[in-house]
Amino acid sequence: MGRGRVELKRIENKINRQVTFSKRRNGLLKKAYELSVLCDAEVALIIFSSRGKLYEFASTSTTETLERYQRCSFNPQENGAERETQSWYQEVSKLKTKYESLQRTQRQLLGENLGPLSPKELQNLEKQLEGALAQARQRKTHIMMEQMEELRRKERQLGDMNKQLKMRVSLEMPLPPMGKVVQEAFRGHGTAQTTQLELAAFHSTQHLLQIQWNNFNPS
Repeated sequence: MGRGRVELKRIENKINRQVTFSKRRNGLLKKAYELSVLCDAEVALIIFSSRGKLYEFASTSTTETLERYQRCSFNPQENGAERETQSWYQEVSKLKTKYESLQRTQRQLLGENLGPLSPKELQNLEKQLEGALAQARQRKTHIMMEQMEELRRKERQLGDMNKQLKMRVSLEMPLPPMGKVVQEAFRGHGTAQTTQLELAAFHSTQHLLQIQWNNFNPS
């Protein structure tokens, strides 16, 4: 008949507790020794009894093993580098997943790989297509309005250039001879009606016209 399973709880009887501690301690030290010999492992075992007594085993040196443990576990540079590496790896994984999702969505928008989609996913895809179509129409209307405004602006510029050209041509036309101007100015008026004041005004006006002509047509 096999032994019953021992319940893991504190042994209340002091003598029984001490006997169990001694047996289990010796078994643990033996297992640590066997592990170091059979597997060529560096093993260090430290045990403190309830009274504070130290029991230890080390395949090499307990102090050296503890120092090695501290270097591996509490080196902030190594831990920081490892955390940074893991952070970069997680970031790359997220970006890769997002890129694959965007590629899959793009193919679906082009009408590819629609077979596995559920009715709800197809409805969402339809909404996306409708939104993209509305944005495309809005952008097309905006571009057409800008082009029409540009044509109106060019039309106004051409009109202004045409006016300036006409004015320039009119100013560059030669003045008629002096005698013809006098005849045209006083045609229909008798010699008796011509006064010295009218002649003075006419000569003054002719002089001003000649000055303006010289300014626009320098020799």
